Amino acid sequence: MLNLNLFKYISVPLYLFIYLIIPDSAITQTLKVNFIRNLENALNNRDLEFIRKNFSDYENQNIQKQFSKIINDFPSSEWNIKRLKSNIPNKDILQIKVSGKKIVDEDIHILESNFDFLFSIVNGKIDEGIIKNLFTTIRNDDKKIDIIFKIPDKVLTGSKYDIDIILNKPLEEVIIAGAIKPHQVNSIFEQEILLEPLVAGGIFKMTRAPSKPGIQIWSGIIAHPKGMITFTKSIDVVDEI
Repeated sequence: MLNLNLFKYISVPLYLFIYLIIPDSAITQTLKVNFIRNLENALNNRDLEFIRKNFSDYENQNIQKQFSKIINDFPSSEWNIKRLKSNIPNKDILQIKVSGKKIVDEDIHILESNFDFLFSIVNGKIDEGIIKNLFTTIRNDDKKIDIIFKIPDKVLTGSKYDIDIILNKPLEEVIIAGAIKPHQVNSIFEQEILLEPLVAGGIFKMTRAPSKPGIQIWSGIIAHPKGMITFTKSIDVVDEI
């Protein structure tokens, strides 16, 4: 049985997600296979000199600050980078996966983040980066919780849409708790989320997209006797699909 008093307020460390979703970040220069491999190696080897040489001044300062945060929290983090086909003029796309783990009070916390990175080359350096289709989880349940996330990648401006986080197995006498909330892309502070019992076996929310195009961010948490899962999902808000 889950003791809800232990989880009444959870300060979700959103900065663990924010450094992966800040839309002004950037991560690449040319699309030669060797460069992509060198970039991947630089991130995995913590080679900040490579970043300094290949990023614009603004991006260099930003990426180093955010990179340091994730390495501090997940020292074993690894990056995997693949090129995707781009149909956007003057933009190229990389598919980036970040994985890592850390041990806290004998619990193993696993980080998994996937996102597409759109960017331009300005004066031969990385600039004008945008993150799309981000989905990040941090969980300590050894994937014992059978959970499905149904959150759209893209929605129309002003439209209603559903967010469903579903636990597949019958709950019976087990009590779980959870919550989800939107937050600002540029926020770097921890935000409190008030957990509530999830008698329906998950989080089921209908919401409305903003009236202007942009990126909407949702973060949430599931507390279960088998462990805890925090998650962040970015949604593109567009004029047409």
